[in-house]
Amino acid sequence: MHRREFLSGTGLGFAGLMLPFGRSIAAEALLEPADNTLRRQLADAALTTAQRGGAQYCDVRVGRYLRQSVITREERVENIVNSESSGVGVRVLADGAWGFAATNTQSTDAVAEATRTALAIARANAKFQTRKVELAPARGVGEVRWATPIRKNAMAVPIREKVDLLLGVNAAAMKAGANFFNSTLFLVNEQKYFASTDGSYIDQDIHRIWLPITATAIDKASGKFRTRNGLSAPVGMGYEYLDADPAGRIALPGGMTGYSHSYDVMADAVAATRDAQAKLKAPSVKPGKYDLVIDPTNLFLTIHESVGHPLELDRVLGYEANYAGTSFATLDKREQGFRFASPIVNFVADKTRPGSLGAVGYDDEGVKTKEWALIKDGVLVDYQATRDEAHILGHKESHGCSYADSWSSVQFQRMANVSLMPGKKPLSVDEMVKDVENGLYIHGRGSYSIDQQRYNAQFGGQLVYEIKGGKVTGLVEDAAYQIRTPEFWNACVAICDERDFRLNGSFFDGKGQPSQVSAVSHGAATARFNGINVINTARSL
Repeated sequence: MHRREFLSGTGLGFAGLMLPFGRSIAAEALLEPADNTLRRQLADAALTTAQRGGAQYCDVRVGRYLRQSVITREERVENIVNSESSGVGVRVLADGAWGFAATNTQSTDAVAEATRTALAIARANAKFQTRKVELAPARGVGEVRWATPIRKNAMAVPIREKVDLLLGVNAAAMKAGANFFNSTLFLVNEQKYFASTDGSYIDQDIHRIWLPITATAIDKASGKFRTRNGLSAPVGMGYEYLDADPAGRIALPGGMTGYSHSYDVMADAVAATRDAQAKLKAPSVKPGKYDLVIDPTNLFLTIHESVGHPLELDRVLGYEANYAGTSFATLDKREQGFRFASPIVNFVADKTRPGSLGAVGYDDEGVKTKEWALIKDGVLVDYQATRDEAHILGHKESHGCSYADSWSSVQFQRMANVSLMPGKKPLSVDEMVKDVENGLYIHGRGSYSIDQQRYNAQFGGQLVYEIKGGKVTGLVEDAAYQIRTPEFWNACVAICDERDFRLNGSFFDGKGQPSQVSAVSHGAATARFNGINVINTARSL
């Protein structure tokens, strides 16, 4: 098949499989507007049926979830997928228990029937529930609208332009010496209409974008190969993120480049090829204790796994144990003023930061989003809780961190953006490195593992440089740092200032059973950790 013929077709691929009841559609259909009159009618059908059926509370989500992925490798387009999933999910609280049902038939009769099913499920659950649900109040906001502040809708950019970008990037990497190179563009648009018996009718239009790349270099004599992934972040922005604005580049020690509000994929592709080739010749790391200087492109994952997940209240309480277990950070630790980290460490949670993956105006329970402290001056002070969990913490309102990945999924507590606040004193990355005698400078997400309490873990990286006498020297391979969560964060002795603060994150964060996927960002500036144990992952015992 010629490329022109391929571009005119669509197929059911990875992005389509992510959507329950999803269907492939033409790219032009991604821009069709939602029918607001119909959405209001469907919502009112659910609310009216629930109230007549004796529900203490009801919320309804009328959702249209759109995905586009463009997948390429070297000079080839591997797949293009445009997919849509739409329907209505209804949640009711009756006799002190939850019930949920959903339908992909968007008629008032079908929604009313789904609501009656949800009521029946709630009353069946109530017979076995030992404690009634305590729902924190949420003020009705009437009719409101919120949208991701984008300058250029990525869904409106022609497929041809996207393919030309990716194949151009691939060609530049191959010309620079890559043996293999792949690039993928993921786009998400969630059109969500929420209504509740509290009196809210909330219309939200949410956009996310991610362009991951991977360069592979091969030593043909030995068969050895190394890869380097892109160092961009998935973000809650439009296509403007890919405009390669020079103001979005941050010069870092060792010739590295960081990216903030804009990504230059062409430059990163060439750099990735160069780095993959250099990794083929890099010596294996000598295991031992090092002072680590960790870039946000690596530190975000450590934050995600050792701070974000263990401070989800459902994990703390043992309600959730899928995807690496519960949490060591039990409620008694908050009451005792547990020292989670060194005094310079402050973590906040939010779903408000512009450009972040988690940014929305209201969560999937209709709660207005906000920012709150999790770790303050190194001390554990709070968790992440939804409306039916807030009373456990003594709070009068939810944190606004409920989310469902589809109209057909019930909403539950999902991680907010969890960020390490930048240092309060002026400190650049160069200044931080100059003070390190024997250390490692780590960039990019690598392999990792973590235990069932999120207490013990180890993390690798894409690029690991030695620091000797205050200078970044050559690359080393096979390095991974080991942590015990409180010991690691108490070893944090310096954090760069806000000039280096950058967002990174996870586009496909899994949780729950059945599994749901969410997107979440983690902000950080480069940070230093003293005396951290580093192992050699290639060493045979």
